[in-house]
Amino acid sequence: MTAISKSEFGKLPDGRVVSAFTMRDGDSFVRVLDYGGILQSIVVPDRNGKPTDVLLGYDDVVGYLNNGGYLGALIGRFGNRIDKGHLVLDGKEYRLYINDRSNHLHGGKEGFNAKIWNAEIEKDKLVLTLVSPDGEENYPGTLNVKVVYTFSGGVLGIEYTAVSDKTTAINLTNHAYFNLNGAESGTSVLGHELMIAADRITPTDSELIPRGGFRMVKGTPFDFTSPAMIGTGDGMRAQDTDLSYGGGYDHCFVFCKDRDKQKPYAVLYGPASGIQMQCFTDMPAVQFYAGNGLDQTGKGGVHYGRCGGLCLETQAIPNNVNVPEYAAYGSSVYGTGEVYHFTARYAFSVRK
Repeated sequence: MTAISKSEFGKLPDGRVVSAFTMRDGDSFVRVLDYGGILQSIVVPDRNGKPTDVLLGYDDVVGYLNNGGYLGALIGRFGNRIDKGHLVLDGKEYRLYINDRSNHLHGGKEGFNAKIWNAEIEKDKLVLTLVSPDGEENYPGTLNVKVVYTFSGGVLGIEYTAVSDKTTAINLTNHAYFNLNGAESGTSVLGHELMIAADRITPTDSELIPRGGFRMVKGTPFDFTSPAMIGTGDGMRAQDTDLSYGGGYDHCFVFCKDRDKQKPYAVLYGPASGIQMQCFTDMPAVQFYAGNGLDQTGKGGVHYGRCGGLCLETQAIPNNVNVPEYAAYGSSVYGTGEVYHFTARYAFSVRK
């Protein structure tokens, strides 16, 4: 059975204590902070049995405060981008905080990633809760959020639940950056092998806003329907318009509506370590971000350069609140008392 322990990780400038919760399962463990609900470490054995931290992050609170990138954090009230921060609910227009060029990103000025969550250990579960008040970041409704972390048998589980007392927009996710060769290896993930079971992406404008339509991946650098090395497609970023906008992969991959959700939507493999990660969710899409903008010093003093880690952010399609075509794949608009709920699992093993 998973054992969970609590320790002090550091303090915020205002004196509030940041706690770390270590979920240990044999020689493997996951560490979660109550600040931002941040996944700070995921340590699993490599092919030689060596404990390997496969998650980018920082050794102290200052690292998380002084660096961007949302490393390992829970994201809300709305993960990803909303065009011009424009939101209409029940006929009323809301203007959300603009923090990504001319758009709203990851919840605004102070999203869920910058909050101290209430954390409780419930046997083998870590339960985080947060209340986002009516009007925060100009979103309507008081939103009660619960995120449950579990870790057993090499499988990290994240269960998200939220409910509002007014119609609002909800699109939660986690912004973990993975490098299966080890966060302290200093290597790029472009040498990783990736499979994503999605036959289309949402093309974007130059500010990475999807405004409608789909692009089929077959015959493009976005085709990961069979396992492929990430760097092969990334090398085409100067020639492919969609890749050029973000300097590499930062795109929403959309799953088929009739897919078998018991099968992984993605499989990632680090050839140097032999570690494999299978990803599962009941969400309709995933944002694959290859860490194109990374340039900071992380755990152990290691420099995280471009593509030093990658994100697979399970979510509804970005900007679906403004694009009915996308909302048809899963709307982020939830009415009064309507329960928002989804799960994500990351299963770690060694490829034989």
